Amino acid sequence: MFTGLVECKGRVAWIRRSTGGATIRISAQFASELEQGESVSVSGVCQTVVRSDATAFEVDAVPQTLSVTTMGELRSGSAVNLERALGLGDRLGGHMVAGHVDGVARVLELRRDRHGTRLTMELPAPLTRHIVARGSIAVDGVSLTVAEVSRERVTVALIPETLRATLAGAYRLGMKVNIETDLLAKHQEKLLEGRGETSAPPDSSESTGGLTEKRLRELGFME
Repeated sequence: MFTGLVECKGRVAWIRRSTGGATIRISAQFASELEQGESVSVSGVCQTVVRSDATAFEVDAVPQTLSVTTMGELRSGSAVNLERALGLGDRLGGHMVAGHVDGVARVLELRRDRHGTRLTMELPAPLTRHIVARGSIAVDGVSLTVAEVSRERVTVALIPETLRATLAGAYRLGMKVNIETDLLAKHQEKLLEGRGETSAPPDSSESTGGLTEKRLRELGFME
């Protein structure tokens, strides 16, 4: 489990691909503190440390991970956001992030001003089912607050510190980013399904309902 507060940016040293996936070596400032078996969020993807030394650590990414996240597009020299797993007693400054990517979005618009940047992304329509305005979303492992959401678009505000400390400062139009929607919303929907209180997905001809912002307010998850 993670908080979505990136500790540092790392860089891919090398990748060894095989039919069983890929072993990826990543340089990181906290590599010397890692032990085999620890979890690390790599641009929002939870990975297990298989080896580490004073300067870098290695993870084994399975084919499924490579196909459904941006990890399949990593190359030697690629930069990644890094966060170690949350420890008991740690401050939860962002939100609960599992490191289980729900899908990949594409950068659609970047509007810069003196306060930062407003980032608009195009998502697979089913993902917005679990996203509400002023709720939380993880973008490449970064905990962000949703400013606006529509059927297939989500906008977040990036402050200068986020642009400096994470990959967000290098985003360009058309780039792909990993998305993890709100964990509580997904679990709540599953519970409501068992009670017959959810309706068809937004793209179904049966209904355009589901777990909406209005329903979340009724359930006490939002004010």
